Amino acid sequence: MPQQQMDVVPTKAGRVKIRYAAGVLTDDGSRISVLAAWAAPGVRDFGFVRFEPGDEFTEHYWRDRWYAVKEVRDSRGTLKGWYCDITRPAVVRDGDSGPAELVVEDLDLDLWVSADGSQVLRLDEDEFAASGLTARDPDAARQAMSALDAWERVAKEGGPPGLLTA
Repeated sequence: MPQQQMDVVPTKAGRVKIRYAAGVLTDDGSRISVLAAWAAPGVRDFGFVRFEPGDEFTEHYWRDRWYAVKEVRDSRGTLKGWYCDITRPAVVRDGDSGPAELVVEDLDLDLWVSADGSQVLRLDEDEFAASGLTARDPDAARQAMSALDAWERVAKEGGPPGLLTA
């Protein structure tokens, strides 16, 4: 069970996308894992999966890797799959008169892996192309594409659990 609380703060292009509370499960200095409830209002239907109130996310962030992996379960505990965000390495900082913050910059690319591994979907490549990151920060763009390619390979060859150890 989570002991310490912290706020997860995903950003995109310098703006806070959302802020939500999470309980820290583990922190080994490189990877920090937290447990959080679906934080957005209402239901988000992607067509291949629905995120909705009652869903629980076990989220894994790395301070030295360009991605985050979120294991998604419904309110009954049934695994829906893994949502993999391509991000800059996570940063944990003291909160301003509140809980610590886990800040991560979303780089638009995502990968969805269904619970049974039958669906491995690359997402938002059009948003990534339109973001201008390739021109603005070519090294970050290369890191992002490399992480997405590696995730896809691991998901197809090693199965979803490999996403946490790759």
